[in-house]
Amino acid sequence: MEHLSDPARLPPSGPGDGGGPNGPRISAILTGLVGDTSRERIAISDLLKATGERAFGALLFLFALPNLLPAPPGTSTVLAVPLIFLAAQLSFGFKPWLPGMIARRSLRRSDLSAVVERSAPWIARAERILAPRLGFLVQPTAERIVGLICLALSLILILPIPLGNFLPALAICMFAFGILERDGLWIIAGLAMLAICVGVVGGVVIAVVKYGLVLAQDLWAWIEPMVAGIG
Repeated sequence: MEHLSDPARLPPSGPGDGGGPNGPRISAILTGLVGDTSRERIAISDLLKATGERAFGALLFLFALPNLLPAPPGTSTVLAVPLIFLAAQLSFGFKPWLPGMIARRSLRRSDLSAVVERSAPWIARAERILAPRLGFLVQPTAERIVGLICLALSLILILPIPLGNFLPALAICMFAFGILERDGLWIIAGLAMLAICVGVVGGVVIAVVKYGLVLAQDLWAWIEPMVAGIG
């Protein structure tokens, strides 16, 4: 990613972009972003503008999605920063906003296009089963709870935990779909994935801690005779 001093803005997405009753679907938003061949780079501020009133769901999805695909080391840490800002704002009921140092950062359109191309079949399958339902799970209070959960998951993405990227990112994507399409069933799916994530990541953390304690005991067993000899 690079900084743009004055990033060009994309026009906000509208109801005519091939979406459902809640506006353009994420596939239409992504297609519009990567289809603009007049630009080589796309700023995060462009993403915020393009997603309009649906920014929370769309941007949570966009920043979590690359963690589900092969990516260079450190990608999850970079993308987790805007995720943390957005999830925190969602949990407090604020409007989506990103500080200038993040909003001005940009990525190559070709890189975003490659991510969109690899994920397009999965997005299409998900969108076919999305529908407004279980509305009480996407009310403002429920969305704030989802924001808190996504905030915790985003913090996990920053940590260098083995296998700690895929499951938290998948849960965030599920929550994002639920928010985007007002589909409470996907919020439930996100909660189920959260439970799996806690179990797997927690198990990995416990295993790492236990392994560290064993190493510490072995190291002390090696050092103790030398300490005793010095004494």
